[in-house]
Amino acid sequence: MRKDGERVQDIQEAILRIEKYSIRGKNVFLQDELIQTWILHHLQIIGEASRAMSEDFVNSHPEIEWLDIADFRNVIVHEYFQKTL
Repeated sequence: MRKDGERVQDIQEAILRIEKYSIRGKNVFLQDELIQTWILHHLQIIGEASRAMSEDFVNSHPEIEWLDIADFRNVIVHEYFQKTL
């Protein structure tokens, strides 16, 4: 079983990867399907890692909206064909 610290690292790496392409701006994002897929994939990683955090870790960081992050992952995964970017 993976540790919370490893999941935090996954989240941090996913954020850096999102920033790498989101810095190009909204218009580039909307016109480039590969960038859209890249960003959605890394948002999914963030949601998965957030959802898998231990209860103790989540309770020790109440300033983070863990449930909202996990719920957003569910929207990305389960409502994929209904998305309008």
